[in-house]
Amino acid sequence: MCSTCGCGQGEKRVEDLHHDHAHDHPHAHAHEHDGDDGHWHEHPHTHADGTTHAHPHGHDHAHADDHHHGHEPGAARLVTIERDILAKNDAIAAENRHALQAAKTLSLNLVSSPGSGKTALLVETLKRIGGEYPASVIEGDQETTADADRIRATGAPAIQINTGKGCHLDADMVRTGMSRLGLPSNGILFIENVGNLVCPAGFDLGEAHKVVIVSVTEGEDKPLKYSGMFAASSLMVVTKTDLLPHLDFDVDRLIDNARRINPTIGVLKLSAKSGDGMDHWMHWLETARALRLATD
Repeated sequence: MCSTCGCGQGEKRVEDLHHDHAHDHPHAHAHEHDGDDGHWHEHPHTHADGTTHAHPHGHDHAHADDHHHGHEPGAARLVTIERDILAKNDAIAAENRHALQAAKTLSLNLVSSPGSGKTALLVETLKRIGGEYPASVIEGDQETTADADRIRATGAPAIQINTGKGCHLDADMVRTGMSRLGLPSNGILFIENVGNLVCPAGFDLGEAHKVVIVSVTEGEDKPLKYSGMFAASSLMVVTKTDLLPHLDFDVDRLIDNARRINPTIGVLKLSAKSGDGMDHWMHWLETARALRLATD
């Protein structure tokens, strides 16, 4: 069980794209082995380059073998297990980052509460990208392939990762997704994380940036309540701004709260439905992608 939010393990699965779509079985399972550490074991041939990535302390599911720390008090043992999990995750994230850099692929980890409009924003974004450059999506949800299906309807490649009772993606799940989906060389890989503002803050996936998405139907105090996520994010996107005339929501207060936590966080305001502000979002993506292409 995750000591941060109380989520459980459940069955994790990554779509087998060839099997699922060639044979019309959209819910094919990639099963974990009994007694393993919950990580996927299909590895692309990439190697860590020594890159490190700082992030706030996070938590994962304390399910490592007890005998490794059997002589420690319970609380200390849990801390040790969590450190081990995060260290293993960070090593795999470094491999992911190396592969993404080699392919000159900009990778973005989109994080938010459930219902913020991440998928709607992605759909509109992919329509605007069109065939200008390659773009693909790794979708994270506890169940169903609904969001991946919405993405594929735009013509963009997508793969669904279901986390079962898990509350976030980890680097190994993303590595498996990258291996099966392939990387959009010179383009953008969007990673839509599970709706949760707690655990995803502490898990590096190998992404270039975390982008936190907050809708105007949420509270202005979200950055203060979930400070770890806002501290870890490069950009805050405020969505559903078309609803502002109907709500008692202070956007400036939201932004002030976010910058109390992270003074350097970028801010964009937009509506995927009306299109207002989408040009600024597309410009941010193009600038970030150009920087990736210019990096050796």
